[in-house]
Amino acid sequence: MSAGDQLWLPGHRCAALTAPVVDRVHRAAMAAADTAGTELRQRYGGPAAIGYLVDLRTRLAAPAGLVDAAGFAAVTRYQDPASCQRVLDKQVAYGMLVRHPDGALRATERGAAFLTDLYGLHATVTGQIWGAEHAARLVRLVELTGRLLAAALAGGETGGQDAFRAVAPPYEPEGTPAGVLLLNRLTVLRNLRADAHAAAWAAAGHTARSIVDLPPGPARLAIEQETDRRAAGPYQALEPEQRLTLLADLGALPG
Repeated sequence: MSAGDQLWLPGHRCAALTAPVVDRVHRAAMAAADTAGTELRQRYGGPAAIGYLVDLRTRLAAPAGLVDAAGFAAVTRYQDPASCQRVLDKQVAYGMLVRHPDGALRATERGAAFLTDLYGLHATVTGQIWGAEHAARLVRLVELTGRLLAAALAGGETGGQDAFRAVAPPYEPEGTPAGVLLLNRLTVLRNLRADAHAAAWAAAGHTARSIVDLPPGPARLAIEQETDRRAAGPYQALEPEQRLTLLADLGALPG
């Protein structure tokens, strides 16, 4: 890393500063979609039928899209495994998912139809909350998040990437609106950081349960700093000024 790069924004600091902004923007958009999606959910059988399709949409929406057992376990690492399997049982019973003998998941024809409609709902919602006044900002963010994902997919991160691989690369059919591209890429980036965080707390001797219960303090801070270090890799693919643009444009989105 050059001295000039350090003056701008080093990768680990960019990872640290970007994470809460990504969370805010992502959660606001997903909450808006959840509010707007009542009719869609009911049309396909309600929340019990949909289950994890929303979380895994970026891979399961792809033709022959598959999420393996390790990926599902990583995405749900803070949840009770038995409860997760019961949710999957219901989705299989509703005809939304197929669960292979090795635990891998894929959408059925009905599940794929739901995901197509979900992409449409997300297009409508992101068009409303990130309106025309944010059009240029969305174009920049789609380009920058695309660079981050390309760098992450090329490898080089420290620790496991099971949650990331469960949702990446995101399915982006031709004509996908910029708002949907950004929302789905933010979903993937959140899972990438979740993997870095899991690797950091595991290296410190924690489990998924114990890290949730760990109070603020030096031990928690050390894990967060190690998470930033492990998550820094993709941000090296951005020029220093692009890192600032990423932060500024995400920060300017409502939510």
